[in-house]
Amino acid sequence: MKTVTDTLGVARSNLAVQASLQRPSWRRGRPPQREAELVAEIKALIAGQPTYGYRRIHALLRRQRQEQGGAAVNVKRVYRVMKTHGLLLARHTGSGEERRHDGRVAVDRPDTRWCSDGFEIGCDNGEKVRIAFALDCCDREAISWVATTGGINSSDIRDLMVESVERRFGLVNKLPKPIEWLSDNGSPYTAGETRALARDIGLVPCTTPVQSPQSNGMAEAFVKTIKRDYARVSAKPDANSVLRQLDSWFGHYNTVHPHKALGYRSPREFRNQFVKKAIEEAVGAPRRTHECTEAMDAVGSRPKPPQAVAHSASLDASAAMDHP
Repeated sequence: MKTVTDTLGVARSNLAVQASLQRPSWRRGRPPQREAELVAEIKALIAGQPTYGYRRIHALLRRQRQEQGGAAVNVKRVYRVMKTHGLLLARHTGSGEERRHDGRVAVDRPDTRWCSDGFEIGCDNGEKVRIAFALDCCDREAISWVATTGGINSSDIRDLMVESVERRFGLVNKLPKPIEWLSDNGSPYTAGETRALARDIGLVPCTTPVQSPQSNGMAEAFVKTIKRDYARVSAKPDANSVLRQLDSWFGHYNTVHPHKALGYRSPREFRNQFVKKAIEEAVGAPRRTHECTEAMDAVGSRPKPPQAVAHSASLDASAAMDHP
C-alpha cells in the first residue's frame, strides 16, 4: 500500500477514505419479512381469545395457516412481533403457599382414568351457576358436564357418570373395562348411592387425600382455564345467560383450545390423532405367514412366543375406535 501511495503521490489515509466511500453498502443476512399481515392475524386471534399468551396464539396461527395452505411461522417471530406491538400478556408469578404433590394424575392412554370436580361462576346480579364435569386424564377432553343454579348433589353426579359413559361408549349397561373415577372427598362424590352406581357401571371410585387439591390437579387446572379464558371475558348478567353459553365454552375448549401438555393441540385434535395412530399400528403390525410357520417347523425351530405387553402401553384396534 505504501508503494502505491508513493507512486501516486497521495497520502495513505486519503486513499483509505476514498476506498470506503466507493464500497457498496448492503444488509447482512436475509431481508426482514413484512409484519403487517402477521400483526393483523394475531390481533384477530387475540380479539377472540384475549387471555391467550403468545404460545397459544402461535398454536392457533399455525393451525389456521395449515388449513389455509399458508406458510408456517416461527414461535419466536410471533413472540417478537407481539412484544414489539405491545400484545403480550402481563407476567403472572403466582402467589400464596404451594402444596407439594408427588403423584401423577395424567395417564398415557384414553379412557383409563377420568377426573371430576365442581365449581361455581358468579353473575352480575348475584346469582350463581354451579357446574360439575368429567375430564379424561389422557386427552384432557371435557367428556360431559352438568349445571344448576342450586347445589350440586349426588343425583347430579350420578347423571354425570351415566352421561359420560354414554358419550364415550354408547348405550351400554357396563363399561368393557374398568375406568378410574378420580374426585375429591365432597359429599356428592362419597355418597353411598354414587359409589354404588359407579361400581355397577364399571367405574372405580378414587378420592384424593384430605386437604390435597393438587392430587386432583388436572381438574383444578381445567376449572382455572374455564374461569380465565371463558367466564371472565364473557357477559354474565344472570344465571340464564351463563347456562346458555356453557355449551359453546365446553365445545370451544374441546375443539379449539391449545393445551400445553398436548403439544398445543386441542383435546379433540389430540384424541383423533392418538386413535388414528393406534389403528395404523394395529392394522400395520407385521404378521407371520402360514408358509413361514411350516418352513420353520420343517427345520425343527419354532419362533418364541411374543412377550406380554403392558396393557397401558398398547391399544387394540377395537378399543381405539371412537364410540358413538
